[in-house]
Order: sequence, then C-alpha cells, then structure tokens
Amino acid sequence: MSHCPFCKKKIAMSKAFCSRSCKENYFQLISIQVPKPFLKRIFVFCNHDEREKEIEKFANRHGWRLDLLKNKIDELAINYGYRKEN
Repeated sequence: MSHCPFCKKKIAMSKAFCSRSCKENYFQLISIQVPKPFLKRIFVFCNHDEREKEIEKFANRHGWRLDLLKNKIDELAINYGYRKEN
C-alpha cells in the first residue's frame, strides 16, 4: 500500500493519487509561491483581521484557492518562525 501525497490516504501501489481533486490540489499547492516580504508584512505589521483580508486579496490576485493558500502560508509561517507548530 502507498499513500496519497496530498491527503495521506492509503491507496493501491498502481495509483499516484486517491482522486482527481487530490491530484489537482497537490499540483496547485506546489505552484503556490509566497514571497518572504509578504509573509513578514502580514505577520509583523498586520493584526488578524488585516491578515485575513491581505491573504484573500493575494489569493484573488493570483487566482489561487484560498484554503490552499492559507495552508501554504501556515506551513511557511512555522518554517520561518512567525508561528509555533500546534
């Protein structure tokens, strides 16, 4: 048994992803690039409400799904030390 790279469900060895949506989400998540200055601005200079608005504008500007962008930002925030891991 293998695991889906996006949702981590168990799948057959012959399959790469468990579903088409997992495949699309995985490749869109890989394509999302968040610059360090943007992360610094939203975590240092913005409060929670302003941060949400900025993230929403950033997602709309680049045509990315908001939930995937938030996941990517959370992951990067932990890596750069702006947020502690839960």
